[in-house]
Amino acid sequence: MLTSTEINSIANVVGEEKAVELVGKAGFDAWDFSLFKMGPYDWANKCLKPSDHPLCGNEYLAFARKLKRIGEEYGIHCNQSHAPFPVYCKEIRDLYKKAIECTAEAGGTICVIHPDNFKSPEENSEMYLKMLPFAKEHGVKIATENMWNWSDEKGCASPAACSSPESFLAHIKAVNDDHFVACLDIGHAEMFGVNTTAPEMINTLGSHLQALHIHDNDLRHDSHNIPFSMSIDFEAVVKALKNVNYSGYLTLEADNYIHNIGAKSEDEVFAGVCELANSAKKLNEMMK
Repeated sequence: MLTSTEINSIANVVGEEKAVELVGKAGFDAWDFSLFKMGPYDWANKCLKPSDHPLCGNEYLAFARKLKRIGEEYGIHCNQSHAPFPVYCKEIRDLYKKAIECTAEAGGTICVIHPDNFKSPEENSEMYLKMLPFAKEHGVKIATENMWNWSDEKGCASPAACSSPESFLAHIKAVNDDHFVACLDIGHAEMFGVNTTAPEMINTLGSHLQALHIHDNDLRHDSHNIPFSMSIDFEAVVKALKNVNYSGYLTLEADNYIHNIGAKSEDEVFAGVCELANSAKKLNEMMK
């Protein structure tokens, strides 16, 4: 199978161009185009923050093409992307066509777009159905993802859109289109309070499952740490992936790892990316 990783955590230290280069040098097969800087969100004031990042300007497609060329130079390609969030912000939703364009320009074939945590499958399907014709024109599939809310009272996660097998499958069926697929976030599925497990989700989604966000946690918090460092049973996860004949990429979203190890220089970041690549290779070996 082919391995990939998100680039946002790496780019936060060395920039996107160098991030793609380091992902290639570390031995990944592909890179996941993190598009969050297209819509930098101010969570305190609930609005977009001003930014001079290339993804916010008129040359966003040229920037995507530049990253694609860098990837090709180092023997890797873009397999998927992650659109900005939160979805409840209209200014964020207005960016989704740009996100799809960037995905296609970079060479990716899947754009992960969160559902609104608090809306029903039918309500979320309205948003996805509006975007699907545009995505098809660009040769891109849209993937929805399993989310979670947090209960301060219980001190754990609580249900949200796609957080259960039933809710996830209901979202897929509400749209009912081959260009609308599932991206399972392994860590989200393993958080206490959402009342499921990653293997259960995988076995329910079956052929709808065409993308992954892989990371580790303590089975309670959304830690986004490197696989095999915490409590998720990856043997059970791999067994389920084999059971449904999963044929997509093994894409890491361990985006807290580079920060957790305190990497600040390019050399320190590269060492961290190599460790991420080693964890992806281990998963790949388990899939054989």
